[in-house]
Amino acid sequence: MSAMPDITPRGLPAPDPDWWRGAVIYQIYPRSFQDSDGDGVGDLRGITERLPYVASLGVDAIWISPFFRSPMKDYGYDVSDYCDVDPLFGTLADFDALVARAHELGLRVMIDLVLSHTSDQHPWFAESRRSKDNPKSDWYVWADAKPDGTPPNNWLSVFGGSAWEWDPRRCQYYLHNFLPEQPDLNFHNEEVVEALFDVARFWLDRGVDGFRLDTINFYYCDRLLRDNPALPPELRNDTIAPKVNPYNWQHHIYSKNQPENLDFLRRFRAVMNEYPAIAALGEVGDAQHGLEILGQYTAGDERVHMCYAFEFLAQEPLTAARVREVFDRLAEVAGEGWACWAFSNHDVVRAATRWHLSEPALRLHATLQMCLMGSVCIYQGEELGLTEAELAFEDLHDPYGIRFWPEFKGRDGCRTPMPWEAEAPNGGFSEAKPWLPVPREHLARAVDREEADPAALLHHYRRAIAFRTAHPVLRKGRLEAMRDDGPVLSFLRVGEGETLFCAFNLSDAPAEIAAPEGAWVPVGAELGAQAPEGGRISLGPWGVSLLSRA
Repeated sequence: MSAMPDITPRGLPAPDPDWWRGAVIYQIYPRSFQDSDGDGVGDLRGITERLPYVASLGVDAIWISPFFRSPMKDYGYDVSDYCDVDPLFGTLADFDALVARAHELGLRVMIDLVLSHTSDQHPWFAESRRSKDNPKSDWYVWADAKPDGTPPNNWLSVFGGSAWEWDPRRCQYYLHNFLPEQPDLNFHNEEVVEALFDVARFWLDRGVDGFRLDTINFYYCDRLLRDNPALPPELRNDTIAPKVNPYNWQHHIYSKNQPENLDFLRRFRAVMNEYPAIAALGEVGDAQHGLEILGQYTAGDERVHMCYAFEFLAQEPLTAARVREVFDRLAEVAGEGWACWAFSNHDVVRAATRWHLSEPALRLHATLQMCLMGSVCIYQGEELGLTEAELAFEDLHDPYGIRFWPEFKGRDGCRTPMPWEAEAPNGGFSEAKPWLPVPREHLARAVDREEADPAALLHHYRRAIAFRTAHPVLRKGRLEAMRDDGPVLSFLRVGEGETLFCAFNLSDAPAEIAAPEGAWVPVGAELGAQAPEGGRISLGPWGVSLLSRA
């Protein structure tokens, strides 16, 4: 294993219930981060070994995708035991050691809770499907067939086809918003809700600092199981599901986004408040109302702390007009809420490929992300500039991609192993054949290569994160006066003690704007920021200007 950065353990600062506001969170997909036992799959010990690297980035926290016991039909997002580690990833003792090491390095630990559904191998479901009158018979969403034997309504699965699966044991259908092997829990049942609160307490007692809540708007469905209306073609988009999936043809007003969710989130927040300085990040999966839901779920201090929607995970590139459109809408529908901005994650095509970003454009996007109001998620390898991997059909594991191939190639292309050492077998990820291949083109961007190159993107990310940390206004200050002047996006970040002017040329052609009035001091030279001259700011392709009010 290559040498890790020399990091002096700093320990966690004193408990701060507001630590999440403006935090930079690094997402780790455990199957693909580091294999420590030679089976070709990443694990918890591998994460622990690589934590000094993560700490060297200057981030505040890590988010670890699911590592619970699972049949791995959806690679950990189908949980068969919420309170244990799958042997593939290690043991509870390995997890405890990971948390201890992370805290020693000053990193908080958030884990991915998948509460809306379980695996069909979960003991709860095994009991529930046994009969219509057992103690857990109502723990999942069951419904009788229509008189003609068809499903109870027209709801569709995100992964394709009907959202209902026939069960011959009960002679009823059960709901699954995702795979048939992922039955949806019945949140209208109070026993289910209390059991999930106990799951949260189990991990809080082990020292986690918060949760990323998967599919947070899918928890409740309509009690009456009413049909979703059709969505007009002009309103359809592929933000949540690929264009070839008819899931996009419905307006999902009954299968998710139910008002009862607000009370559940209030109660979940009360559970978190039993512990010091805990935070929750919700994933809002909705193509039409993502920002509105974000606003509802994060308003005030009684629900979750922050959410991310899919506006900046979509195919549409970040033009100046697009960013302003999103923030104008956010101000309109979520003025009291708090967003967390991700450009890549384990479910979407990596931003470098999705937006066709050159090296200068990658730097611009990193700097922009660190200057936006909200918290930030970075997906592993994003700091290296990794592109989406092109995989052969026979290499695929993702059931989503297998079903819709080749029109939609699934999510495996963004989940390939982290490249650590360019010359090592499998990029230093594993001594065995990895569960997904390491793309040859990723080796040129391996960590050891970028560590040795002062001009590499990795060091730019460190500088951008350090700039955010050095200017508290970027973490918790207000965002004002956002403008889009052709390709140039500009705004103010305003807080106690400092005002920053930020301008970004989101194009590959030079651009010029007027400098802000008043006395300003250039900052961010280490990020390539350009200073004004003669009342004008000339920005090169993908250029940036950062000014502090004198």
